[in-house]
Amino acid sequence: MPEHPEVLDWLLHRDVVLLRAVATAVVRLDGVTRLDSFSLPYPTEAQRALDGLVLACLLSGARPPSGIPELMRWCRARPLGSWPLDRLPEGLFAAEDRLIDEDSGRPTQLCHELAVKMLGDSAGRQYDRVVIQEAIRACRDASSPESYTAFRRLLVTRPVLTESDWLDIGADLYLDPVRFLIDEIYGPVPAGSRRDGLHLTCGRCLTLLTPVAGGGWWCERDQCRFQGAPPHGRVLSAADVGDIRQLRRPLRQFVTGPGRAEADLEQELRGLGLAVEMWPGFDAYDLRVTFPDGHVWAIDVKDWAHPGLLGRSAKAVRPDPPYDEACWVVPRFRVRTRRDYLDVFARERAPQAGGLRLLPDDELVRTARARLRGERGATARITPQITETNGAKDA
Repeated sequence: MPEHPEVLDWLLHRDVVLLRAVATAVVRLDGVTRLDSFSLPYPTEAQRALDGLVLACLLSGARPPSGIPELMRWCRARPLGSWPLDRLPEGLFAAEDRLIDEDSGRPTQLCHELAVKMLGDSAGRQYDRVVIQEAIRACRDASSPESYTAFRRLLVTRPVLTESDWLDIGADLYLDPVRFLIDEIYGPVPAGSRRDGLHLTCGRCLTLLTPVAGGGWWCERDQCRFQGAPPHGRVLSAADVGDIRQLRRPLRQFVTGPGRAEADLEQELRGLGLAVEMWPGFDAYDLRVTFPDGHVWAIDVKDWAHPGLLGRSAKAVRPDPPYDEACWVVPRFRVRTRRDYLDVFARERAPQAGGLRLLPDDELVRTARARLRGERGATARITPQITETNGAKDA
């Protein structure tokens, strides 16, 4: 529930529930077929979502989609704010938010986030978490935190593997405790990611690009598209490199994507001369930053399209390994593309978060510089106040 009980829970609004059902249907359809070509029978979720939207349109006097193909065209061509849904809370979505990307025809990150909320505590929602929890368990059993760090770096730096890459990681002894997971989490690449027999990776986030009409390529990561056309990375031909595997989508979205932001932040903070430990205490949080005077920051990096859904997932940073201050960090581009991002997060922040602060990554780096200069006060802190209740100690 939101921190302010007088604010109605928008996740329970009838039309929001309906949109979440449509998002779930889009994700399901994308998992079994291309979204621009369909075959009967449709997944149950898709037919149920269509029935719900048809009823909502009839009740509001709007023309409903005639079937699943037209529903998918709605998802691709119509911003969510233009859908004929009378109870959709004002300002819930940004002006151009869609469930299917216009250029690629693939589900957007927002679509995946809405589907995750719709799936609740099901196994589908938990896939990325189950994988991470199993990796932690296996590495704890092996008494090898180095193995867990190697596993997380693998997911961040190698979302696509050729046969040669597969042999390389097979020789990495640190990955032995999680070998059983690696065999599961990398799957075959879809035929739709190939053009003229070739696959192409993104030079920024290293994931596979999707070919689009007109000869261009589309990157599934929002931040890459915000920065412009994706730079070309590796050109892969199955004839030359053999079978190509990629991480499954939940891991690319919730681990690889934020992991790229984590790695960038690690590099910037190390460049300031700070000591940075990644995923300490078997992933208690993402970065443990130690200043020359021994002051410690604990940082979790998040990269969600919708700030309200991120706020609902907020919780206090775990207290061990110990730290002096803690916060969550979001890539700056999220705040640039949605000006109310930080305000919406704060409004929707879960009570168990204990007032957790969310900072853009560039603001965190500026704050680190200020503290290194010996400044005091708000500009040199990442929490509004330091308390004992969240595991932190007074500075």
